[in-house]
Amino acid sequence: MQLRPGLHRIQAPLGERFIAMYLFEGPAGALLLDTGVADSVPGTLLPYLQGIGFDLARLRWVVSSHCDFDHTGGNAALAAAAPHTQFLAGAADVAMTESVDELIRGRYGEFAEPDGFDDPPETTALVRASTGLVSVDRPLHGGEEFDLGDRVVRVLAVPGHSPGHLAVWDADNRALAISDAVLGETVPTADGDAAFPPTYRDTVAYAATIAHLRTFDADLLLTAHYPVYEGEGVERFLTQSLAYTERIDAVVSAALRAAAGPLTTLELIERTAADLGPWGPGAREYLIFPMTGNLERFAADGRVVVGERGGRRTWAWQTPAGARP
Repeated sequence: MQLRPGLHRIQAPLGERFIAMYLFEGPAGALLLDTGVADSVPGTLLPYLQGIGFDLARLRWVVSSHCDFDHTGGNAALAAAAPHTQFLAGAADVAMTESVDELIRGRYGEFAEPDGFDDPPETTALVRASTGLVSVDRPLHGGEEFDLGDRVVRVLAVPGHSPGHLAVWDADNRALAISDAVLGETVPTADGDAAFPPTYRDTVAYAATIAHLRTFDADLLLTAHYPVYEGEGVERFLTQSLAYTERIDAVVSAALRAAAGPLTTLELIERTAADLGPWGPGAREYLIFPMTGNLERFAADGRVVVGERGGRRTWAWQTPAGARP
């Protein structure tokens, strides 16, 4: 649907959820943020563009907001339909935007060795079957501007969910298209039910991104898996998202203080999941993404000691000398 002049939200099914792509168009060309999964292009994107009378020859740039398969998986299908288009991605995400093997190993399999957590085989098979990638024509670092003819849109570096995550600022429409840069307190299904935890990864960068986004006078906040937030809803969503990082801090620090000894990440999740969200087994384990980010921040501050037990990473609260535990 068209949200504002020259700004479209194109929503494709993604299992029980959805993926929203964004088209920024003007007389000098157009920029698309994300392509969904492989089926999103023939199933949703191309029919939508045809329906609004959009000529694919006008599509100049495709920006992958970040490396996850549900944002880049349609790149190959769109490149086949619009071979003239430039594909762009955040510099720190390029390797995982170009290779599904690197994506599975480096992102989805990050916790397999240190923590004993990995996607089930059927999930990995789905990722492979849903992903068609292409080479990135140019890495982006944030600050790049794209002239659409009637206005200029700017790419922003918004790390935290991934190292190279990007957003697009459309100042004329007061619209921030942030994809997964900010994730609330649960990722929802299409019906609004809680699907799984907010999977930010680097808590320090994530909090800084929220602070950065607050500096824009945004009237529209455009995400990939949530409704459109407008007016006062923009600040409410940003506030809720930052508050969730603080909630994890409080729950995790209390659990570590109460523990008789160091805990592995999965042990810590088992003890705290009920206090952090409504997810059941199979979904709550994805707390490993945000929780690890918060634990790493604690460790950097000297509040948590990282250890090892049976080949698994452990965490223990560090009580300062002379202080009560």
